[in-house]
Amino acid sequence: MLGSMVAVGLSYLLGSVSFAVLVSRLMGLADPRSYGSGNPGATNVLRSGSRTAAILTLLGDGAKGWLAVFLVKTFAARYGFGEGTIALSALAVFAGHLFPVFHRFAGGKGVATAAGVLIALDPWLGLATLLTWLLIAYFFRYSSLAALVSAVFAPLWQMFLHGVGPIALAVIVMSVLLVWRHRSNIANLMAGKESRIGSKARPRA
Repeated sequence: MLGSMVAVGLSYLLGSVSFAVLVSRLMGLADPRSYGSGNPGATNVLRSGSRTAAILTLLGDGAKGWLAVFLVKTFAARYGFGEGTIALSALAVFAGHLFPVFHRFAGGKGVATAAGVLIALDPWLGLATLLTWLLIAYFFRYSSLAALVSAVFAPLWQMFLHGVGPIALAVIVMSVLLVWRHRSNIANLMAGKESRIGSKARPRA
């Protein structure tokens, strides 16, 4: 029990590291929370004009989601972690990105971190969800729309591959949280005001 609590707690702390803020500071760029959508994520960092920063942010946020779940799965046998602990750790690292303790609980929307989590849970699950995102993003050029469609399909892919269980429930909760975090994007999409991928940054009022 204690080991599971430690694993979940460390996963949350790892998720709380914002690579959008960290990379921007290291590269001398403006804080991503001060322009565009104000979201500390790769899509908004791209609006700074630095593709390198956006790519590093994407990789960092994805890697932390992958690493947390990978480590828990790797040490599951040694410390007696069951599927429930793996599911909770997956949720914890995702929640850390959304509500980071290091940034006053104001984090990103979790797309890249969710992708990393799904890949660690099952590469086929991650690949199916990633392809869903890429197809929607390519044809419609809206990162938010691609994320929303992927959030709907991720639990379906998980249940198709492995049936219903603790991990499927964790993926469902992640998807609900991701859709909730995109509520302003949903409103903008419906109003025709959503920014497309690659659009230039605008300072926040």
